[in-house]
Amino acid sequence: MKSAAILISGRGSNMRALVEARTGLDVRKVISNRPEAGGLDWAKERGIATAVVDHQAFTDRESFDAALASEIGSADFVLLAGFMRILTEGFIRRFDRRMLNIHPSLLPAFPGLHTHRRALEAGVKVHGCTVHFVTPELDSGPIVIQGAVPVLAGDTEATLAARVLEAEHRVYPQAARWLAEGRLEVKADGAVEVRGVARSAERLVSPPEER
Repeated sequence: MKSAAILISGRGSNMRALVEARTGLDVRKVISNRPEAGGLDWAKERGIATAVVDHQAFTDRESFDAALASEIGSADFVLLAGFMRILTEGFIRRFDRRMLNIHPSLLPAFPGLHTHRRALEAGVKVHGCTVHFVTPELDSGPIVIQGAVPVLAGDTEATLAARVLEAEHRVYPQAARWLAEGRLEVKADGAVEVRGVARSAERLVSPPEER
């Protein structure tokens, strides 16, 4: 069984979704850059090893990333689940094609922060989330799967964020399952092929009631 380390910075709701979905990955450790992250307690209660690499204890990003890599150890994959740190290129290269992230927008739309506010300001009718391989270019890695949700009249940042989070909890475990099964391949053009899955609607997942 392939192993994974999950990196979090807060409550770890995507981490919980990944663990509870039983994706086929052995989650060896949950690591946070914040000692107060609520997700650490949840992981401990379920017998998962935890660690804290407090970014405030380091004078530069390189030192922090070196300590983080040491905690990850020999895990086959790294899953970022609300991990709010920008990683150095050297760290990312170390885990090339072995590290996934989930972003709360339909990339390439709205990279970076405040995605829900920006989506509302732009007046889009469809919003969502994206699971992608991590590359040195922020929020620009090869896309594995996306989850789409409608933007409803009267939506606020909070209501839209809650709807997107539900989609995140569906698509991230699916991407992790494909990763565990060795079905993901990044082609020369940067597109991700999921062996055995057509590049069609199954790669842009809408809420169950809308399918």
